[in-house]
Amino acid sequence: MEFTAKQIADFLKGDIEGNPDVKVNNVTKIEEGKSETISFLANPKYAKYIYNTKSSIVLVNKDFQAEKNINATLIRVDNAYQSFASLLDLYVQQIEVKKGIEKFSFIDETAKSGKDIYVGAFAYIGKNVKLGDNVKIYPHTYIGDNVVIGNNTTIYSGVNIYRDCKIGAHCTIHSGAIIGADGFGFAPKAHDDYKKIQQIGNVIIEDSVEIGSNTTIDRATMGSTIIKHGVKLDNLIQIGHNVIIGQHTVMAAQTGISGSTKIGKDCMIGGQVGMAGHLTIGNEVKIGAQTGIGSSIKDGEILLGSPAINIRDYQRSYIFFKRLPQMNNKINELEKEIAELKEKITPA
Repeated sequence: MEFTAKQIADFLKGDIEGNPDVKVNNVTKIEEGKSETISFLANPKYAKYIYNTKSSIVLVNKDFQAEKNINATLIRVDNAYQSFASLLDLYVQQIEVKKGIEKFSFIDETAKSGKDIYVGAFAYIGKNVKLGDNVKIYPHTYIGDNVVIGNNTTIYSGVNIYRDCKIGAHCTIHSGAIIGADGFGFAPKAHDDYKKIQQIGNVIIEDSVEIGSNTTIDRATMGSTIIKHGVKLDNLIQIGHNVIIGQHTVMAAQTGISGSTKIGKDCMIGGQVGMAGHLTIGNEVKIGAQTGIGSSIKDGEILLGSPAINIRDYQRSYIFFKRLPQMNNKINELEKEIAELKEKITPA
């Protein structure tokens, strides 16, 4: 696949400086540029590389000002980073054109599918499943009974989607993810035993959600676990039963959300965050990595620490955390001096 600078500029609505007919067939980082590849410059820290890069085309912001000669053809755009992301979308669409039903896959006769779907070898499609247009189901994937998957959604190899779950349009679910396994529900009985509470709800994933590899989203005890529009979940995340995650919230790897916690929209949650159950997290909340959340949080809070406190309080406290050994030694010295002074002034 080759694209000329003019084709790329037309697609991105950018302005060309240089040869409009130069061709590229791959992408590279600007500092590792190669002939017939395209790179981008968004961070000023990397500006030094543009003068020597071997990339044939470089995307730059419209306000970029060169300090010396540049060999590459430039395409000026409003936002080089976003434009490069759009270009990568186009590239992936070109290399991931898969259609048809491969041998050794199983599709129940009651399942219904839209146009141009792809089902890979050894995939299993259960009873009454509904697949939208352009859905891609990669090999070794399990789609349980009554599952609904919207248009243009991609389910990669090894994903398991349990019965009755609903997946929206334009979603991506990466390998090893499990959607709709039982929530962690057990009632204590006598003799230190536990009775399993049947989980009869489902999982609803709205449109434009991306779910990373080996992430698990538990089905609700009753009702639905809900991942709302535009949410992005990293790899190795655990979402408990009846959790609700608001629109456009992003969450990094190894985070665990306990059951029935509700997270607002536009939140940013770092890696290895742990949340207790039945909490309410407000909108636009930011939580730093390895933070432990044990109580509900208001809109707009920025938290860090375990248990979590306001980030400014944590940063002030951390100054003292680092100095605790020295402070302890100093206190011991002062206590010793005070004791010696008391001995000197105590009457015989």
